[in-house]
Amino acid sequence: MQVREIMGLKVTNVLTADTFEVFPPWRWEGQSGIKVRVAGIEVLFEGEVGYEKAKAKLKSAVEGREVELRNEKEVDYDRLVCDVYVDGENVKNKY
Repeated sequence: MQVREIMGLKVTNVLTADTFEVFPPWRWEGQSGIKVRVAGIEVLFEGEVGYEKAKAKLKSAVEGREVELRNEKEVDYDRLVCDVYVDGENVKNKY
């Protein structure tokens, strides 16, 4: 299996407990955008117990930092769903 990476993207804003925005926009399979969803983490919705804590964890891990996007899976609701790495560590391991 080929591992692909999109590098050199900076996180500009954390939107939810599993989604953030990057700049410059990512490009994948003829599509592009600025929203990224972290693959492999439990999705909490706003208002659910633990949502604010999960969002704060993601914000602490990625906001203002450069990320690598790996193992892209799909584009869902204009978000690239993929593994996200900061300094070589998979962000989902922080949950």
